[in-house]
Amino acid sequence: MCQSEARRGPELRAAAKCREGSKSAGAHEEIFSGPAMGWGQDSASTHLTDQVIAPWLHFPQLALRRRLGQLSCMSRPALKLRSWPLTVLYYLLPFGALRPLSRVGWRPVSRVALYKSVPTRLLSRAWGRLNQVELPHWLRRPVYSLYIWTFGVNMKEAAVEDLHHYRNLSEFFRRKLKPQARPVCGLHSVISPSDGKILNFGQVKNCEVEQVKGVTYSLESFLGPRTYTEDLPFPPASSCDFRNQLVTQEGNELYHCVIYLAPGDYHCFHSPTDWTVSHRRHFPGSLMSVNPGMARWIKELFCHNERVVLSGDWKHGFFSLTAVGATNVGSIRIYFDRDLHTNSPRYSKGSYNDFSFVTHANKDGVPMRKGEHLGEFNLGSTIVLIFEAPKDFNFRLKAGQKIRFGEALGSL
Repeated sequence: MCQSEARRGPELRAAAKCREGSKSAGAHEEIFSGPAMGWGQDSASTHLTDQVIAPWLHFPQLALRRRLGQLSCMSRPALKLRSWPLTVLYYLLPFGALRPLSRVGWRPVSRVALYKSVPTRLLSRAWGRLNQVELPHWLRRPVYSLYIWTFGVNMKEAAVEDLHHYRNLSEFFRRKLKPQARPVCGLHSVISPSDGKILNFGQVKNCEVEQVKGVTYSLESFLGPRTYTEDLPFPPASSCDFRNQLVTQEGNELYHCVIYLAPGDYHCFHSPTDWTVSHRRHFPGSLMSVNPGMARWIKELFCHNERVVLSGDWKHGFFSLTAVGATNVGSIRIYFDRDLHTNSPRYSKGSYNDFSFVTHANKDGVPMRKGEHLGEFNLGSTIVLIFEAPKDFNFRLKAGQKIRFGEALGSL
């Protein structure tokens, strides 16, 4: 008998909790039937409202309170599942149609949490499969022409202008340019690795990097812990400050530059300077949109999304280029790294995969020349440069300006 009661203990406690929720709902009935509603009525009109209107309002709101009391007994995943459709309607319906629900204790899920719950990785894989479907010859021109018109693609720069040449959308996205379409500037030490829009640039301060103006993210969260320093040709600083671990030469500073690639931009990226790639770190993660509006909305967006960090050194010390994935951009390809596979179905949140290009046979890593082909996106995303340079390094940029591959970013 005692064992039976012990087994029924959790059920009895859950039932008691539900009864308490229903009692508390009944105890608050008076809130909806008196002048406390704040309607600013006199005593006569209030009395009339109590007699005529209150009965119509009383029972639905009491029922809602009891329903919410039952919801409070649910587990968190079940509660989120039941609240999600109502939250979607809350934000979609006009004129705040569901706002009265807040009077009975219901609160919608935040827009950020709602957006994060969207299966962007699954959608991106499905989009990738769709992009690889070969289009009929007669359908290629109208489909590509619609894309060109929508995103303002300049096909005169493409190595192949004939739209019938591209068998699927993936080939069209990854189209090459004519050899002289992007001349590489030789006068400046750092050039733009891709076409795009400059979101932010400047000096890294307090180990925080600006995502867009006013929104920052942690440098260590973005690059990951400094556990691969033995592969690099320079020793780390003894300070525990993450920024000081990256700055290897006295008198240097750490700089950053963020370039956003729109869907209509050229989707390949190139080496921004002469440097040596020593290490690759792949962060599996979300694939949320990285457009400037979303970057202002979600803090540390770049730290949540899937990304590939290439680290090494140039003549002034540390240098890194990070390709950040986005919605429908699960595919990030590095030409010299055949072991890299992005947007895999299974991954552990917060994990990362390291790979060293420094081996016994090749102690220098992978040398890259300024302007050399480095990799490509499947649609469009973001490139983040973080590098060490002397204090007199100057950017030749303006926030929000459009830039093309090969144009100057800055120099000494």
